[in-house]
Amino acid sequence: MAHFGRVSTAMVTPFDNKGNIDFQKTSQLIEYLIDNGSDSLVVAGTTGESPTLSTEEKVALFRHVVKTVNGRIPVIAGTGSNNTYASIELTKKAEATGVDAIMIVAPYYNKPNQEGIFQHFKAIAESTTLPVMVYNIPGRSVINIHPETIIRLADISNIVAVKEASGDLDAMTHIIANTPDDFELYSGDDGITIPVLSIGGQGIISVASHIIGNEMQEMIQAFLNGSNKEAAKLHQQLLPIMKGLFTAPSPVPVKTALQLKGLDVGSVRLPLVPLSESERMSLTELLNSYK
Repeated sequence: MAHFGRVSTAMVTPFDNKGNIDFQKTSQLIEYLIDNGSDSLVVAGTTGESPTLSTEEKVALFRHVVKTVNGRIPVIAGTGSNNTYASIELTKKAEATGVDAIMIVAPYYNKPNQEGIFQHFKAIAESTTLPVMVYNIPGRSVINIHPETIIRLADISNIVAVKEASGDLDAMTHIIANTPDDFELYSGDDGITIPVLSIGGQGIISVASHIIGNEMQEMIQAFLNGSNKEAAKLHQQLLPIMKGLFTAPSPVPVKTALQLKGLDVGSVRLPLVPLSESERMSLTELLNSYK
């Protein structure tokens, strides 16, 4: 049985017009996501603008999401950083709020070697009883967690999954083939959900599920049921939306798309900026063409 389901949404963090976390909007967003295909939620990840959230804000957000979700789906807290000891401290605070798991991003900027990466994740995992998801995203962290390092990490009892945003299907295949059967690999890129499933992946940590969550579930179920042509057709239909939500730095487009759907989650924090008028028009046209 999957720990986190097939479609886990990397949830945006709603802000009010002063740039503070808007907890009322957060509650509305959670209900919308649960009703629209999200099997679990990742809170304060990249899409949640984690680099601009303070520790106190993250803990308050974790606490609020856990309370609102009330056990209906798993809540995964983003507690990783490039500071091992700070990550341990935040992980302990997250565990106290009642989250179901934590996600730890590769330590960015410091550029540790593979042994340093292994020891970073090991130290954090040993500081908590919670399940741990490793997050490999070389496009943002500059370092790539090698498959052999992930395979080593999978031997640690509470490291149960990896979010692979490298786009490297060969590396993912190697990881899946050499980790325990209950170790789960999730795609970090919406556009390769079906290819990742086809090599034995578990599902997707998704941004697009904010907008097309039920449709992504339909696509995944078609594939799992052996209806490959139907799954491929759905993938072809959904791909423009998936790509359109990354035409500007994320989560700017997806927050705008939610607003266009009538779910106001506020703007983004600097250094991110809102879409230009032309970008907004293009996104509006894309969403309208899909309806």
